Amino acid sequence: MQLTDPVESIKGIGEKTTALYRKLNIHTVENLLEHYPRSYLTYEEPVDIAELRPGERVAVRATVNSYVEMKKMRTLTVASFLAKDYTGTIKMVWFNSPFIKKTFHVGQTYIFVGRVTIRNYQKVMEHPEYYTEAKYLEKRKELQPVYPLTEGLTNTRVQKDMKAVGGVIHDMEEYLPLDIPHRYSLMEYRDAVRQIHFPLDYEQLELAKRRLVFDEFFLFLLAMRRLEIHRAKIENQYPIPESTNCEKLIASLPYELTGAQKKVLEEIKADLAGASVMNRLVQGDVGSGKTIVAFLALLMAAEAGYQGAMMAPTEVLAVQHYEKAVELLEPYSVRIALLTGSTPLKEKRRIYQAVRDQEIDLLIGTHAIIQEEITYKNLALVITDEQHRFGVHQRELLADKGREPHVLVMSATPIPRTLAIILYGDLDISIMDEMPASRLPIKNCVVGAESRGTAYHFIEKEVGKGHQAYVICPMVEDSESVEAENVVDYAEQLRTSLSPCIQVEYLHGKMPAREKSRIMERFYTNEIQVLVSTTVIEVGIDNPNATVMMIENAERFGLAQLHQLRGRVGRGNDQSYCIMINTSDQEEAKERLDVLYQSNDGFHIANEDLRLRGPGNLFGVQQSGELLFHLADIYSHADILKEAQSAIRYLERKNYDFEHIQHYKLSEKLDMALNL
Repeated sequence: MQLTDPVESIKGIGEKTTALYRKLNIHTVENLLEHYPRSYLTYEEPVDIAELRPGERVAVRATVNSYVEMKKMRTLTVASFLAKDYTGTIKMVWFNSPFIKKTFHVGQTYIFVGRVTIRNYQKVMEHPEYYTEAKYLEKRKELQPVYPLTEGLTNTRVQKDMKAVGGVIHDMEEYLPLDIPHRYSLMEYRDAVRQIHFPLDYEQLELAKRRLVFDEFFLFLLAMRRLEIHRAKIENQYPIPESTNCEKLIASLPYELTGAQKKVLEEIKADLAGASVMNRLVQGDVGSGKTIVAFLALLMAAEAGYQGAMMAPTEVLAVQHYEKAVELLEPYSVRIALLTGSTPLKEKRRIYQAVRDQEIDLLIGTHAIIQEEITYKNLALVITDEQHRFGVHQRELLADKGREPHVLVMSATPIPRTLAIILYGDLDISIMDEMPASRLPIKNCVVGAESRGTAYHFIEKEVGKGHQAYVICPMVEDSESVEAENVVDYAEQLRTSLSPCIQVEYLHGKMPAREKSRIMERFYTNEIQVLVSTTVIEVGIDNPNATVMMIENAERFGLAQLHQLRGRVGRGNDQSYCIMINTSDQEEAKERLDVLYQSNDGFHIANEDLRLRGPGNLFGVQQSGELLFHLADIYSHADILKEAQSAIRYLERKNYDFEHIQHYKLSEKLDMALNL
């Protein structure tokens, strides 16, 4: 077997599994080996039932204490029984697993391993693993990798296939240039790949992860450096002068721009009229008013006779931008169109032609606006929103649609300035660190699970005033089906807990885009009062009438993500609230959530997150959705990020040719990184 062999050449892989792997961008044996685990399961000493806490994955030694009960619920068959030890009882539950009835009998003792939840005041484990005493002794020695999956692909399948190709790891060659691995004491590449999949122990795993995290940062920064060198040579092809319409729009706004907005707008104006093409990042806290500044820049481009494009990471956010742009810019004769994946084919073709003929001045949409079919006649300004959600390659595709257009990227993800300078080395950075005077600070509270009922009562009161609420459920695992069940079940529970006149609906990532948009539209119009969701609503949903954000198991989220979620409320004139339910009794979780409780400043929170989590937190909870790294985390691995930057500077001192990389394997790796 060779690294270049197709994944279907692995014994036991058929058409179905091949198709699932392709969804994960795994086409070859090498791609599979570079599909690294996201975490590791360990098998600890069993604990007493009385000590179990919700949200924890634990082992418990318990005796079957009741007959297996089989029940039909909607499309599910639920098997359950009670198990006990000398400290208490716990309910074991399986879905669509009829074999459970014959497997367990009263009086048998097993070690059960799973995540604990509380349902109707009863401790529950859903789909636990179960072992005899002897088998569990063997499991205690293992570090079992858990891989990123797609629906239909199991972790067991990936583990099996990884073992089948393990022997080919020996053929993976070192690709870092010069003496970088030696200089930064990095494990050899092939050894790191072997240890990340088949770790001998924690120490070897940590060394492997350090090497592969370094690689992710290094490749990212190398790509940035190439862009920086390339763009430094680019003259401004689209000089955009001061705009009379821009001043008219500012004067017509029902509020005055903040000092920070004015400062950033002046920086953008100077760039647009300058000698070199603009490449600027606007980093502003949630609600600081980045979008209006972006629209003012787009208005200037249109008045100068050019086209603009604005790309958002989700369809819901793209629609919101489009509606706001129509409201603000159409009075100034700006012709605007919306293009997303769900735009009907006939309408897409009309838009393609109109963009080619410059009958559209501003195109707003998702990644659909960078498809091959799109050809712009005079694209001068490109804006990407929440840019950390786009790979470098996607940003480049959009920029390449014009003759070196100006590029403005916006992000509401608070990143400490020291790290932002490294990560966005190819961009000038503007900081928008002031909130509009009309915004009331959000009132925060962190409470335990025992206060859930009080929180529900508070939501009812706010709904009674005509307001709305979000309730966020964490993903138990990186699995769409688990995510869906989690949200559906919670919504059902809320319907029984809240007043019958309150309309509760749910939203999750597995839903089709049209269904998501329909639910959000009903939420905007207050047909839905309480929206139960995963973090699919994290970015850009704007409903000024929503005043409550309740986050379940808040300790499972990174602080930056919690701050993003909190930013979905407080967008209107009424007082808003964020209720964080902490189900952990660990002091570390309390300290982290206290940062959110005490501050609404995203940049302060980002710095505190960096301080609290510190470098090298190997098995810590990884921030969700930050940039596009698989293993690397800019907070936990800040020290490695700085080392990777140091390596790039070292290569510069050695006069390394960043634009023409000679090492074939490094060039190939860089191309893969660009296509993330």
